[in-house]
Amino acid sequence: MSLRPDPLSELAIPDGTVVEEHDLVVDGDVLVGGQSTIEFGVRGRNVVAGERTRFGGHIEAEGDCRLDTWCRVADDVLVGGDAYLGERIEIDGQLVVGGDLDIGDDVQIEEGFEASGWIVIRNPMPTVVFLFMYLTHLLRIGENDAAGELVEELFDEDEESDPLTVPQGATVSDDAWRVSAPARIGRDCRLHGNIRAESIAVDEETEIFGSLRARGDVSIAERTTVHGDVTTRSGTVTVGDGARVWGDISCEHLELARDATVDGTIRARGEVQTGVLPSDPDGSPQ
Repeated sequence: MSLRPDPLSELAIPDGTVVEEHDLVVDGDVLVGGQSTIEFGVRGRNVVAGERTRFGGHIEAEGDCRLDTWCRVADDVLVGGDAYLGERIEIDGQLVVGGDLDIGDDVQIEEGFEASGWIVIRNPMPTVVFLFMYLTHLLRIGENDAAGELVEELFDEDEESDPLTVPQGATVSDDAWRVSAPARIGRDCRLHGNIRAESIAVDEETEIFGSLRARGDVSIAERTTVHGDVTTRSGTVTVGDGARVWGDISCEHLELARDATVDGTIRARGEVQTGVLPSDPDGSPQ
């Protein structure tokens, strides 16, 4: 297992992620950095959110749910495993927990709560702050194996389902996904909203109903469709074989595969290459 020093250093959307009627649905875990706004409901395995995160819909977690202090959820929170809630959390719907409930001070739950296991009411240290401080410490002192074991224990991680990670201060909605970090989108995803990030890499056979805008490079892999414009201030746009952009492309340099299609206008200030090999999502040639 490879771990970055900062687990929330990018917007990472795993393979097969879809938006279904205002719900963000993933097979694996959902990790959200603090002070973010998620206008969708969220459905995943384990759901973890940093302090002052806002959810515009419900949360459904098959496993555990950990919400840090001052979080707010606009609908129900349904948890199959254990729930850990920091102080001053607001839930506008009902809280239903299949396992144990560990709850902090001054938590407001509009429609009440029920838990099948133990209920402990106290004022714990913010859960996400503790977890990531400890994880960062392990990585800093070179204990990569111990850090990997911690992640596996907390999130029941398997190699087949990578987590969805949202960096601190992000905004995710039907209108736009805005992050001040790189964005990496997996294969076979179906997303709604304009993507705004430092750089963007989209894997194969994904469909995005919105535009892509980045300061750096934008990579669109084979057989992916973008229903909007693709714009970068100073980077290179790469469009793979069988990919289609239904809007305009504006960039510094352009690499366009032989069977790629652009329905709008192309504006490139520098070099334009056509008939080139597509690139992997990380920007490296295949």
